[in-house]
Amino acid sequence: MNPALSTPLHGRSLGLRLDTLIRLRWLAIVGQLAALVVVNLVLGYALPIVPCVVLVALSALVNVALRLKYPVARRLGNGPAGTLLAYDVLQLTALIYLTGGLKNPFVFLYLAPVMISATGLSWRTTVLLGVLAAMCAGLVGLWAQPLPWSDGVPPVLPDLYLAGVWVSLVVAIGFIGMYSWRVTEEARELGDALAAAELVLAREQHLSALDGLAAAAAHELGTPLSTIALVVKEMQRSMDAADPHAEDVALLRDQVNRCRDILQTLTSLQSGDAPFDRMPLRLLLEEVVAPHRNFGISIAIHVKESGNTPVIARNPGLLYGLGNLVENAVDFALSEVEISAEWTPNALVVVVQDDGPGFSPEVSGRIGQPYVTSRSRGRQAPDEESGLGLGFFIAKTLLERTGASLAIENRPPPYSGARIKITWPRAALAIEMANHTEPGQAPGHSISGKA
Repeated sequence: MNPALSTPLHGRSLGLRLDTLIRLRWLAIVGQLAALVVVNLVLGYALPIVPCVVLVALSALVNVALRLKYPVARRLGNGPAGTLLAYDVLQLTALIYLTGGLKNPFVFLYLAPVMISATGLSWRTTVLLGVLAAMCAGLVGLWAQPLPWSDGVPPVLPDLYLAGVWVSLVVAIGFIGMYSWRVTEEARELGDALAAAELVLAREQHLSALDGLAAAAAHELGTPLSTIALVVKEMQRSMDAADPHAEDVALLRDQVNRCRDILQTLTSLQSGDAPFDRMPLRLLLEEVVAPHRNFGISIAIHVKESGNTPVIARNPGLLYGLGNLVENAVDFALSEVEISAEWTPNALVVVVQDDGPGFSPEVSGRIGQPYVTSRSRGRQAPDEESGLGLGFFIAKTLLERTGASLAIENRPPPYSGARIKITWPRAALAIEMANHTEPGQAPGHSISGKA
């Protein structure tokens, strides 16, 4: 399935590394200590130095405790990271309270925790931090210790000016927070788009290589397959109808013919649709299912019709992709495979499900990647090797080339087995609608069969 690159309003959180927060807090601690030393010792301003140093030392203890308790590479989510940034806001509020409130020029350091949150945490966490910073700035504007001054008489600033400082601080928090979050989100979206493009290009490159191998395999297998077909034909001619092996030889000949059809399909996957090569949906599904009806598994096709039947081009990639999914379902099914199809004005949906064991937990998250397989049972003999895991990858990629999206999951309890849902936008398949009801068959029917 194509990954969604859009982002909701509340944003996505990639989290923040604990090491980053610790380093930024050490930088803040050094800056706070430097400011205290310069203002108190160099400029000679009377500061409540002891309480201020205690607050700075408390931040240092928090850093040391975090460093000792957690690994350096630990990544924090919204809750823990937001809590640490909220502590920074409160610690800064205590320092600002002791050193003049909104009269202190360092009051704009409230912007730092909000901007850090905007670059790594969710929009909701950033908004909460912004509200906290604005409230704390308002409180220190109403209640704070006098601003330290050299002659002991601090300047008196009008209340209207202090209110303007608070409003400008709130506006700066909102604007810079929004800007930082938006720029970061655009960078994330661009990164996601590039990663998705790289994944698609890698898969297309892999599939193109397999296309060449398929053509080479078709060429190399042509001669031995013709020889096998000739020998089977001669064996069938020399046998009586009552021979106990006659049925086996007939089945072998059918499978040889099927191998020829598969090789022809492999050499035609890159060809476009032939003119007028279109058929109703249920007939196309029956064509896909037909080669898999001789293995003791019941295959039922349910097509929910409502008067008009979708008419679809017989794209070789579509036929091969669906056929491979049906083959996998037959391999793992215990007794039945069910294929259902329905459509809406905007989409066509085909669901393939079986009653087998379903996808195992160790591969369920990687189904569709090359060389990932759980094939170890079904029509294979016990001493045969499992598949390479390319069949599902090729089928998924070919179907996605036609515009489909695949949802792969296990059936919910109490049912067992795998369920694959393939969805096409109607525009992707250029679906035509036609009144098509075969003689003796009413709309809304089911086709099933078992060897």
